[in-house]
Amino acid sequence: MKKILVPTDFSEQAENALKVAVQFAKKYDSEIYLLHMLELPMQNTDPAMSTGNQIPESLYFMKLAHKRFEDVLSKDYLDGIKVYETVQFQQAFDGIMEFTTQNDVDLVVMGSHGATGMKEIFIGSNTEKVVRNSDIPVLVVKNELIISEVQNMVYATDLMKKNKESFTEAVKFCQMLEAKMHVVYINTSSKFKTDDYLADKSDKFLKDIDTTNLNFEVYGAESIEKGILKYAAKKNANLIGISTHGRKGLAHFLNGSISEDLVNHAKTPVVTFRIK
Repeated sequence: MKKILVPTDFSEQAENALKVAVQFAKKYDSEIYLLHMLELPMQNTDPAMSTGNQIPESLYFMKLAHKRFEDVLSKDYLDGIKVYETVQFQQAFDGIMEFTTQNDVDLVVMGSHGATGMKEIFIGSNTEKVVRNSDIPVLVVKNELIISEVQNMVYATDLMKKNKESFTEAVKFCQMLEAKMHVVYINTSSKFKTDDYLADKSDKFLKDIDTTNLNFEVYGAESIEKGILKYAAKKNANLIGISTHGRKGLAHFLNGSISEDLVNHAKTPVVTFRIK
């Protein structure tokens, strides 16, 4: 893990994400890229479209962002860490996606305070969009997290073959944390599967996987999301892992996304891995 991206709006949650990234950087000699997006109207950033005092206004916000970066970079916990600051005039989600691709980022660490109700459905959050679309792992934290204290990671799976590659990534991530991995299939009444069926599926799914520090269980619950949260509490999990499918538009609205629901509702940190 050489490059870690931390998008920041200079909030408390963003600083929590930065503190987590620092821990990875110290352990793996990684570089941290702090990215702040200035979501200004196009006419405020493009000289060809500007009038009056608009360009000075954009320069003001740029200088303000760099001042905030100075305050962040002066923190003691960043001593000895390679941190690069970047300010871009772009929509946050678009800028984050573009930056990860252009700079070969290995991990995105994001802060979030969640979203609920109609705001969650119609507005969403940049964190939610990144989780849905990122090709690389995204770790979402709401509070401070000490990665050396992560002893148990719960990973929820549907045991489908198409998810094997993302699951393998999750296993490697858990091994990197030196944590025990609890792989769980949530069995609900609406999509109930028999023990024999799940035993056969899990045998095939876990084939060729190093299961030294891994166990698999089936857990019954009223819904997948509630089942994951209850199972994580039962295992005293410090981290929840799940694969995300990247649905967009109407399909996302109709089908929902367990990964995004967890990011919004779980107090426990969530790390997502894209199904490819």
